[in-house]
Amino acid sequence: MTSEKQDLADSSGQSGFWKSQRENFQILAIALTLALFIRAFVAEPRFIPSDSMVPTLLVGDRLVVEKLSYRWHSPETGDIVVFDPPLQLQTQGYSKEQAFIKRIIGLPGQTVQVQQGKVYVDNQPLKEPYIAEPPAYEWGPRQVPEGQFFVMGDNRNNSNDSHIWGFLPKQNIIGRAWWRFWPFSRIGQF
Repeated sequence: MTSEKQDLADSSGQSGFWKSQRENFQILAIALTLALFIRAFVAEPRFIPSDSMVPTLLVGDRLVVEKLSYRWHSPETGDIVVFDPPLQLQTQGYSKEQAFIKRIIGLPGQTVQVQQGKVYVDNQPLKEPYIAEPPAYEWGPRQVPEGQFFVMGDNRNNSNDSHIWGFLPKQNIIGRAWWRFWPFSRIGQF
C-alpha cells in the first residue's frame, strides 16, 4: 500500500470514528432531554421515608408518581397524592422541596369531621379498609374551601396531615401515586 493510500485510509477511519462519536453524543443528548422532560411533566420516582401511610405504603417503598391526570380532572376521594408542603408546614420548618404523600379524604365544598374513631364526609361515615387503626382524636366539622382538599395518612394516629395543619391547596399537588416498583414482592398499581 502506498503512503498516500494509507493516509486516506487513516483519515477516513478517523472521520468515521468522530462521526460515530458525534452520533453517540446526539443520542445521549436526546435521551437526557427526554428523561428530564418526562420527570418534569409526566412521571417521577419517589421514596417513602415515613410510616404515615402504613399499611398501604411502607418505609422504603418506591413508587412512580404520574403528573398528567390532574391536568384534565381534579383529584378524587381516595386518590393517594404527592404534594409540596403548604405554607402552614413551611412556617413550621419543613423545606419547600420536602414532598408529602397522603390520601384525599375531602373534596372542595364537602364537610369533614372525625368523631369517635370514624371519619365522616358530609355526615356519612367513610368505609376505610386501608387504615392502620381508627383515629384516636376528634376534629371538625369543617367545610373544605374551594381549590383545596382534606388529606390524611392511612396510619391515622401517626400522620402529620390535614387534621393538624389544615387544608391542602390544589396547586401544591405534584401528582398521583400510580405504581409501586419496589419491593418486588409488593409491586403493583394503586
